[in-house]
Amino acid sequence: MTSHRSLQSRELRAGRPRLLYTRPVIRGWLAARVRTRRWRAGVLVAALVLAASGALAQRRFGEPTRWAKASDFEGAFMFCRVAFRRNPYGDGGGWDVDYPRSDVNLQFRLAELTTTLITHDPNGDIRHVVVDLTDPLLFKCPFIMMTEIGSVFFDPTEAAALRTYLEKGGFLWADDFWGTRAWNVWANEIAKALPPGQYPPVDIPLTHELFHMLYDVRRIPQIPSIGFWFGTGGGTSERGRDSAEPHARAIFDDHGRIMVLMTHNTDFGDAFEREGQNHEYFLAFAPEGYAFGINALLYSMTH
Repeated sequence: MTSHRSLQSRELRAGRPRLLYTRPVIRGWLAARVRTRRWRAGVLVAALVLAASGALAQRRFGEPTRWAKASDFEGAFMFCRVAFRRNPYGDGGGWDVDYPRSDVNLQFRLAELTTTLITHDPNGDIRHVVVDLTDPLLFKCPFIMMTEIGSVFFDPTEAAALRTYLEKGGFLWADDFWGTRAWNVWANEIAKALPPGQYPPVDIPLTHELFHMLYDVRRIPQIPSIGFWFGTGGGTSERGRDSAEPHARAIFDDHGRIMVLMTHNTDFGDAFEREGQNHEYFLAFAPEGYAFGINALLYSMTH
């Protein structure tokens, strides 16, 4: 589980990235860790529209949750995170782990390292929103992310909405869940939407185009939370032997398109969220984390 609250800066605005390095430096680190492919012009146009939701809910430290409003969307890319209810039998934190710093930083790097346009509010801050699965305007968003999904619960209405969303062309990235128990909880819940007899989860081979959209990603990194990494003197497996091997798995549709990307036994969210907090952690995890994350976004926008 990501123990991020004790380290998160409270004075920074949620729409402004917290970064250690400028674009030339991050490009250099990425080039040193993964090979860059030439990206064809014109394929990075994104059109994400998210749903309006209820009144603002207050988060810890008094920071409001940025529920999606129809007026937020202008046709450029915007990160949308799914809020979900906790499963009493689950293993993990809630939907807001790594929120909002991960959402902001990944978008900022996407705009720097590609030609993708991202959405800003009138103050110049990067827009990012939270959406419920039951909001009908979810279907206007081709990319959604869920974190700590070992603690998720879907009711029948949510499961049906998620299935319809995915079958209509949506893309879900599910990240940051560790060990057998968390996997089993997630497998049970996603099966409510996508029965495994028809939509089995499978490991993605490193030859798949997801790993080669912009950067040639050659392995699946195990990224621990920054708290776990410091607390264990550099350990990466948050559930010991039960989470020793990181996985990138997927659920494909009938045409071979990834509908659900699942990064198990690793926490890409912390690679994004913690970029601006510690030099050593950045060097260890941010280059590979961003390479994979940008590839995932590009895949979601072009498939």
